[in-house]
Amino acid sequence: MTQAFQTVALLIASNIFMTLAWYAHLKMAEYPWFQKWPIIAVIVFSWGIAFFEYCLQVPANRIGFEGTGGPFSLMQLKVMQEVITMIVFILFSIIAFHMHLRWNHVLAAACLVAAVYFVFGFE
Repeated sequence: MTQAFQTVALLIASNIFMTLAWYAHLKMAEYPWFQKWPIIAVIVFSWGIAFFEYCLQVPANRIGFEGTGGPFSLMQLKVMQEVITMIVFILFSIIAFHMHLRWNHVLAAACLVAAVYFVFGFE
């Protein structure tokens, strides 16, 4: 696997964990047993999920960053991260919450994709 592919794969995996850490508790609140949890338990639950995000995010950045031998600048890593976050969140919200994309969501996504073009196209 190339460093670029490894970086993107790790960023996707880390974002799945990040999205679950941030938003899964909102879906789980539909279950009566979970509703009884105090907020501190929900926070610890989310931190437990976020641990795995960091276990993937840190190596992704280290493998991908040009300062440590990778192919991407710091700005490229950040913009890639934001686009991956958006894609993972959209899929999660559609699957878990049955949300529908509206025109403004698509326009926002297009702006992020344009950011990728500008970051990668002019460095």
